[in-house]
Amino acid sequence: MNGYRWNHKRVYRIYRELELNLRIKSRKRIIREKPEPLAVPEAINHCWSMDFMHDQLADGRSFRLFNLIDDFNREALAMDIDLSLPAERVVRALNQVIEWRGKPQAIRSDNGPEYISSKLVLWAEKHGIRLEHIQPGNPQQNAYVERYNRTVRYDGLGHYLFESISEVQEHATRWVRTYNHERPNMALGGIPPNRNWPSRPDFYFWRVLKMEGLPLTPSVYAEQLASKTVTFTQGSKASCY
Repeated sequence: MNGYRWNHKRVYRIYRELELNLRIKSRKRIIREKPEPLAVPEAINHCWSMDFMHDQLADGRSFRLFNLIDDFNREALAMDIDLSLPAERVVRALNQVIEWRGKPQAIRSDNGPEYISSKLVLWAEKHGIRLEHIQPGNPQQNAYVERYNRTVRYDGLGHYLFESISEVQEHATRWVRTYNHERPNMALGGIPPNRNWPSRPDFYFWRVLKMEGLPLTPSVYAEQLASKTVTFTQGSKASCY
């Protein structure tokens, strides 16, 4: 090399010692899978969805909520609350619901450690239930329970400070009862998820029965609705409906 004390061989040797001769790899383009559309269930117990939520007690301790709903009518089937909810607790909650409701054809969830554990997989195989895990990074594939979680957060948990787990569980039990039987759900045409009524106007008739203090069991309500024998006293609260 003209004008310098070193030649090209020395320059190349130092060039290699500094690893400047390594090829610069171009970044590979990430191939993203096309998200699968959200399946629409056709009947009750066709598909359930489950998910976890997190919140804190008044003293700062974190606790978890296990939510389970039926995708068909958005009915809340279980809300289990504790400081820790491993896979065993998930299986226990599912067994308790199946005892009174029957088993679903499939259960949808994300890819959390509790949902991909061998204990839950073996339990599902034993009961003939299909586990459907959403694609990673696509929570919209579990949109039914994600929307329900928002309702729980803003309508159930966000208004109170809880001192203990038992207090949270007691409040959650009452809230789930109200959500299933009284709270209108706009996705269902303005009627509650646990609907035993053939049309929307009958929902308001059911509210009148409640205000009059009459029995509200589905069988009694169905008989009263069929016969239309319910009578109201003078000055009844039903005048507002």
